[in-house]
Amino acid sequence: MKVRIAPSILSADFGRLAEEIAMCVSGGADVIHLDVMDGRFVPNITFGEKMIQTVRRLTSLPLDVHMMVDEPERYFDSFAGAGATGLTIHTEASPHLQRQLGRIRELGCLAGAAVNPATSLASVREVTSDLDLLLVMTVNPGFGGQSFIPASVDKVGRARRLLDELGSRAALEVDGGVARDTIEKLWRAGADTFVAGNAIFAAGDLRAEIAALRQICLETV
Repeated sequence: MKVRIAPSILSADFGRLAEEIAMCVSGGADVIHLDVMDGRFVPNITFGEKMIQTVRRLTSLPLDVHMMVDEPERYFDSFAGAGATGLTIHTEASPHLQRQLGRIRELGCLAGAAVNPATSLASVREVTSDLDLLLVMTVNPGFGGQSFIPASVDKVGRARRLLDELGSRAALEVDGGVARDTIEKLWRAGADTFVAGNAIFAAGDLRAEIAALRQICLETV
């Protein structure tokens, strides 16, 4: 599997956003991750369409938009039009998940489904053929800088086995508490895409931190 590092701009300094995204790009980031929160699905409000447009102007890297919102389908068209490469919606907020994933693909975006720590992987079993990405949350969503939930490693392993069993080529992404002391376990468990916010943007050298996270995986046999 290829290691993909996805810096989350939730932890970036918005006053230096262009500079920090440029450092992520030059440091070899594979994806830029944007956490959209509506204050309803999670107890926080972040940003929306305008930020996606801004980041799209700043980089040609894929934009992975994580939609922590109720009724995500209300935003599909505008987010796709703003430049999102992929839209990831939460199973907990998506009672018509298969139809919603299909609509995301119709708009030309990669379709992702996210599961919270307490949500069973059974919630995505029936839609694996509709997925381009499965996101396993390794913290409870809503805020950056949270502590990693250790039991998540086993869940990531089960997610990898599920995707392999059903012949899915979806990326397996993890988000929450990803840092030098957790990424090796998650890589061993089968994750291939790592969202890291605080670990990267709080580092003295963003480029070096991205390289270090990747190297830990590459050195793991």
